Amino acid sequence: MRIASAASAFPKYYYDQKTVQARLERIWAHKPEIVRRLPALMDNCGVEGRAFALEINEYEKLESFTDFNDQWIRVALELGQEAVQKALDRAGLKAADVDLILFSTVTGLAAPSIDARLCNKMGFRSDIRRMPLFGLGCVAGAAALARATDFVRGRPKGVALVLTIELCSLTWQRDDVSLAHVISCGLFGDGASAAVIVGAEHPARGLTVVDTRSVFYRDTEDVMGWTIGAHGFKIVLSPSVPSVAKERLGPDCAKFLADHKLTPQDISFWICHPGGPKVLEAARDSLGLDDAAVAISWESLRNAGNLSSASVMLILERTLEQRPPKPGTKGVLLAMGPGFCSELLLLQA
Repeated sequence: MRIASAASAFPKYYYDQKTVQARLERIWAHKPEIVRRLPALMDNCGVEGRAFALEINEYEKLESFTDFNDQWIRVALELGQEAVQKALDRAGLKAADVDLILFSTVTGLAAPSIDARLCNKMGFRSDIRRMPLFGLGCVAGAAALARATDFVRGRPKGVALVLTIELCSLTWQRDDVSLAHVISCGLFGDGASAAVIVGAEHPARGLTVVDTRSVFYRDTEDVMGWTIGAHGFKIVLSPSVPSVAKERLGPDCAKFLADHKLTPQDISFWICHPGGPKVLEAARDSLGLDDAAVAISWESLRNAGNLSSASVMLILERTLEQRPPKPGTKGVLLAMGPGFCSELLLLQA
């Protein structure tokens, strides 16, 4: 099984962190205790700029969850089509070649789901299999790649398409000045990522997926997620996320690699979901790495923010572009997310 391509797409609006901070200071001017803390909180997110689904002044005009979600569907379709087309072109394939679409999001709702709507726009076959996923959050990019690999393992000539779309700005809560929400306003960005996975007998080339591993951490459902109601999506973001990452990620990865008679020192490239600065530092330390090993993750965080499920495939794309792995070398792609859980993929160039 191979990852034949990866691609990303972003909204046309891009704002630096100072512009976002200034806008929030005006919106929350009646909350001086929050305004005083905003500069430090925004600075600590490690984000210099990111893409937004809408022009920054438009968010205040949205009154209801319905308004936000309608915009989410509109922009998600645009970005999804762009990311999918790029990924197919890079793999040398057409929509009609795809046997499965695995679509994931955690920032909007649609039924029919976005993958079904793209089937009507892009020429996928009428017998295509669809697997929409919701609720996996930041881990979903890695999880979707793993599940797509499971699919083509049983279909050696098969083609699976993974698409993740996250428009985090459209979960904004005007009246929520909780610490978790304020931090999320400085951390999360908008974008889409797609990847093409092919079976062992397919002629398309790419990174081989040697194995995958899922790890579920019991009784940690309050670590990360959403409270969903009439207000829309209200973030749950515990300060314990870095601690869980530091405690669990290194040992779980070491055990996974040991099953293949490998150690972290045998891994030449790391594709890590960035989370935030504290989470990325915790993952780095737990895995025994230096900043150079996760440099593209740091770059992605600075320039795009945390894109939830789309981040790890964006980092995959940029790794292939900026630091193409040498043939025969091994790599690990990993992410953590709501559950709380982690997904690990062992790769070989």
